[in-house]
Amino acid sequence: MSDIVPIRRALISVSDKTGLVEFGRFLAARGVEILSTGGTARALREAGVAVKDVSEHTGFPEILDGRVKTLVPGVHGGLLGRRDLPDHVAQMQAHGIAPIDLVAVNLYPFEATVAQDASVDACIETIDIGGPAMIRSAAKNHAHVAVLTEPAHLAEVEAEIAEQGGTTLATRRRLAAAAYARTAAYDAAIGAWFAQQRGETFPPRLALAGVLRQTLRYGENPHQAAGFYVDGTDRPGIATARQVQGKELSYNNLNDTDAAFECVAEFERPAIVIVKHANPCGVAVADDLAAAWDAALRCDPVSAFGGIVAANRVLDAAAAERITAIFTEVVVAPDADEAAKAVFARKKNLRLLLTGSLPDPAAPGLTFRSVAGGFLAQSRDAGRVAEAALKVVTQRAPSAQEMADLLFAFRVCKHVKSNAIVYARGLATVGIGAGQMNRVESSRIAAWKSADAARAAGLDRPLAEGSVVASDAFFPFADGLETAAAAGATAVIQPGGSMRDAEVVAAADRAGLAMVFTGMRHFRH
Repeated sequence: MSDIVPIRRALISVSDKTGLVEFGRFLAARGVEILSTGGTARALREAGVAVKDVSEHTGFPEILDGRVKTLVPGVHGGLLGRRDLPDHVAQMQAHGIAPIDLVAVNLYPFEATVAQDASVDACIETIDIGGPAMIRSAAKNHAHVAVLTEPAHLAEVEAEIAEQGGTTLATRRRLAAAAYARTAAYDAAIGAWFAQQRGETFPPRLALAGVLRQTLRYGENPHQAAGFYVDGTDRPGIATARQVQGKELSYNNLNDTDAAFECVAEFERPAIVIVKHANPCGVAVADDLAAAWDAALRCDPVSAFGGIVAANRVLDAAAAERITAIFTEVVVAPDADEAAKAVFARKKNLRLLLTGSLPDPAAPGLTFRSVAGGFLAQSRDAGRVAEAALKVVTQRAPSAQEMADLLFAFRVCKHVKSNAIVYARGLATVGIGAGQMNRVESSRIAAWKSADAARAAGLDRPLAEGSVVASDAFFPFADGLETAAAAGATAVIQPGGSMRDAEVVAAADRAGLAMVFTGMRHFRH
């Protein structure tokens, strides 16, 4: 027995009317009876497509300002009735319920309404009730009913009907899965909005929803599968980016590009961030992007090879020439001028991503991490320390230049894996130590990388000499600070809060260092 279900009757009620008229004309040409309501019915009639009002079909009027129009047995009986059960068929006939073979429904734009900062009443009025009910009914009875929940489904199903004379079971099952995923995401958005209205950051139940942007060749390693999902928040970055050129982006490309772009957004002046394995290996602020690139590259030219580059300004030709002088995997920026695009075009494999704008580093939000049996959720690290919030704890206060470098270094430190140590001078990183199990080792690594960079630049002294140093968390012992002093640092910025703060301050005073406490740490595991 064929699993193909011919379409004799269809119910269409869509918010997004992309492809509606073409699909309606196709069905009408095949003699399909089309049921519809409201704006969908009006759009079809204006296009010359014959439509029967749902209320005429069911014999029950639309009531309560349209809140009740499809929530009637004449609709749901037609969707849920099993055509392979004689008892169901008999009951449908007894009650005058006609079978419905296809439902095309996309939901009221609740998510878009919320994104527009609409009023509470407006948001509530765009909570769709009849739509999800029809979708779920049709999806449950997918053995007999096709349910279309996205504009793209219209063309797909039209092609299958034209070829097969109806819908196949495989297609109906695929559409049913998509239908339940859509209503789940819709309910997740509504639940999140209600929690927000109540001031609940972590409600008793938290649902995550995303739309597959693309499947990826593999994950972090070739034996791992991966996909990129977007959550609809449209935070500027990889989710909003337009890829101008280059090879397909990998899982690691996307992860590292996100890290680079979030870091570069921290700075008001023209800035360049170079990232390798999700860690900044060079960051600089300057009067223009080309100068910022030169300073950022000098910090660690070895790690920069094959890295990710982020800019917080429109890319120009001068910056593009410098960036393309070494092998670079991805370049991301709000935009690029035509001259810059022409330079990048010489490197066909280089991925150029343009995001349109920058993310707000101080914006609230949640981040997630999977753990065995569930996931951890926390608010985004939107902390930003201003100079007025700093506490000078040493006998010597930082100079104006030291203070500027300290604030710069601490912003960079926020984006370096813990334990993190950042040396900076002249608003550029000159040594970065990341991800070590103790802070002393991070300090040592940053210092010897600074020395290596100086040798590569033909300088006779390590770049860390005369620099400032930032630590993402407090120094638990004086040894980490002493290592920084030995490397040539003149000032320190750190959260403070250790039981041994007094020892660390005393060590700084002995070394003639200036030190400030932020009162805020930036662990990044």
